[in-house]
Amino acid sequence: MLLTRSDLESVFDPAGCLAALRRGFTAGKAGGDAARRVVARPPGPGTATALLPGVVEGIPAYTVKVNAKFPGSRPALRGVVCLHDLGTGELLALLDSATVTAWRTGLAAALGTHVLARPGADAVAVVGAGAQAELVMRGLAALRPVRGLAVHDLDPGRAEAFAARHGARLGLDAAALTSYGEVPGAIREAVRDAGIVVTATWARRPILDAPDVPPGAHVTSLGADEPGKAELAPALLREARVVVDDVGLAAEMGALAGAGPEVERSAVALGDVLAGRAPGRRGETERTVYAPVGLPWQDLALSWAAFEMARSKAVGQEFDFLR
Repeated sequence: MLLTRSDLESVFDPAGCLAALRRGFTAGKAGGDAARRVVARPPGPGTATALLPGVVEGIPAYTVKVNAKFPGSRPALRGVVCLHDLGTGELLALLDSATVTAWRTGLAAALGTHVLARPGADAVAVVGAGAQAELVMRGLAALRPVRGLAVHDLDPGRAEAFAARHGARLGLDAAALTSYGEVPGAIREAVRDAGIVVTATWARRPILDAPDVPPGAHVTSLGADEPGKAELAPALLREARVVVDDVGLAAEMGALAGAGPEVERSAVALGDVLAGRAPGRRGETERTVYAPVGLPWQDLALSWAAFEMARSKAVGQEFDFLR
């Protein structure tokens, strides 16, 4: 089955995807080889990334995802998720990876944000108004009320469009980010006024430090998902309760890579927080950070849900590579 972006958007819904991701975070990963994330840099400005295998206990399939990531392109991410039968290896479906990635990253981030942010936090500052931040906002709206939003992006038009899409229910402040190395005062002001901060950028040096984030605020950082990328300064990570999706992978290529050994030792996994094996937020004034890198099983959780829904709704195109 071939499932395009429009096919996937016709079968995905935030509530169903959030439920599938919550089950995945607390389920076993069914053993086997450790999940791998391979990032290669071919000649040119982009990267080639592969995530394999995506395995979750209870789902009779696995995934292999291959992405091309080119920051200057629109869309910046292109690729495919291959969904295979777990018992036979039969190729069940090819899914547009940009859509799967945006939904699983944004909604998993919304879940982590909701779990870690103060219950009454309802003002959000977004830095980087792309597809992932869009899905974070859609997921948050399904989990808690959001009454204030400040949006900042390198592209003023994109910031304004992002703000307009959420304007029916939010008080808005759209502004342009001139450079991810020079954070304008407007962003610092928005962060100081926000209970929740979402950063989803291509930044390669920190854009937020400890003095920028007030006590009690939560930060979700989506940009540090491969070596060389960073959004949060080590001092902020040292002062916060840090939660990731996988501690080892985050230390290898995510937000923990340059934060120091004490941050790595104290960081916990979101699955352990959701399952009650580790505490999340430990007080009203504690700063919290969720900094995922993205895991292969998350691709499987949403790809399997999409595959089953597409079959039931007769969505997608049947195709046989062996004919």
